[in-house]
Amino acid sequence: MSGVLAMILAGGEGTRLMPLTMSRSKPSVPFGGSYRLVDFVLNNFMNSGILRIYVITQYKSQSLYMHLKNGWTVSGVPGCFIDSVPAQMRTGKDWYQGTADAIYQNLTFLEDQFPEDVCVFGSDHIYKMDVRQMLQFHHDCGAELTVAAIRLPSAQCAGNFGVIEVDRDGRMVGFEEKPAVPREIPGDPGYSLVSMGNYVFRSDAITRELIADHDDPRSSHDFGKDIIPGMFPRGKVFVYDLSRNTIAGEPPSVYWRDVGSIDAYWDAHMDLIGNVPQFRLRNPHWPLHTYYPPLPPAHFSDTKMNHTSVSQSLISAGCEIEGATIHRSVLGFRCEAGDGAQVEESVLIGDVRVGDHCRLRKVIIDRDVELAPGFSLGYDREADLRLCDPHDKSRPQMSSGGVIVIPKGMRLGFGS
Repeated sequence: MSGVLAMILAGGEGTRLMPLTMSRSKPSVPFGGSYRLVDFVLNNFMNSGILRIYVITQYKSQSLYMHLKNGWTVSGVPGCFIDSVPAQMRTGKDWYQGTADAIYQNLTFLEDQFPEDVCVFGSDHIYKMDVRQMLQFHHDCGAELTVAAIRLPSAQCAGNFGVIEVDRDGRMVGFEEKPAVPREIPGDPGYSLVSMGNYVFRSDAITRELIADHDDPRSSHDFGKDIIPGMFPRGKVFVYDLSRNTIAGEPPSVYWRDVGSIDAYWDAHMDLIGNVPQFRLRNPHWPLHTYYPPLPPAHFSDTKMNHTSVSQSLISAGCEIEGATIHRSVLGFRCEAGDGAQVEESVLIGDVRVGDHCRLRKVIIDRDVELAPGFSLGYDREADLRLCDPHDKSRPQMSSGGVIVIPKGMRLGFGS
């Protein structure tokens, strides 16, 4: 689609995902064993035939930059690119002051590409979306701005999402950014219509609005707080409900998950597994591309004492499972589980060594962690709380939902 330019906002710190974001930005946090969060929006554009993409980065971007370089390089196709754009202070001495300012500081790319429409999408949500269908709705409505939205329980939305009101034609007639008491959908008690943080602008409209926003000293330079509230009362702002989006091979019910917290991150992983996963990574009609390192297939072997057992789990390449039991868990690249180890309802991001007879339940473990033989997590709450230190993010953490997170590089259970 030559008339479309995509600009992906990928500079978020992800403070609520600490300690997983201690050394990487939120979009580059690994997910689902083989992927990064940013892969899902990139796949949505790629599968929609949109391959003019700028990825706007800022916070701790090296990990994200390397992932894009290794797995998302487009070459040899004229007019197609996926380019990482670091913060460059093009308009002054400040870093990006908000989501709108991040695009404003890169308006020169719009001038270079001459798009008819500009897609401004976030990079840290798990979902599938045929962007062409949203663009068609945008054109059919004659919109200057179209906001993607999804219906969610109101209790889940409080303080987390922009809440939208629409008329029967889909035109936005009300918007409130992250209200403490979200307005419910008329006739649908207990549910609200919320912004997904994905926008399609007519090119001249986004240029006009961002320049005016930059010149406004009262603005916080944010799409949700400033741009949308300023535009919708003037009309031509429409709302595209994700439930209208259809993809071959996908169930009729749509899936969208904001993984903004540790508990949400763990929940989203549990949605990937089971006999009938809520979100399916496998669909030949909608392949999910990422960077795969050159690794052998996962290897499973038995020992004299134990048979390996793996059930309702995702196991990535390079893993070595030797006489261990893995149940309802996700293991990233190059994980090892030793003789008699038990891993249940856990996420091992990659390069994790689980010693013989270890027991893990409801744990997230970042890269390069080694657990001594017999070490246990998730079975003794008092012992787990003694291990965790909420005041030191370099130490293990426990979420409000009881998920234990082990930061990068730790060796646990080996004594002093």
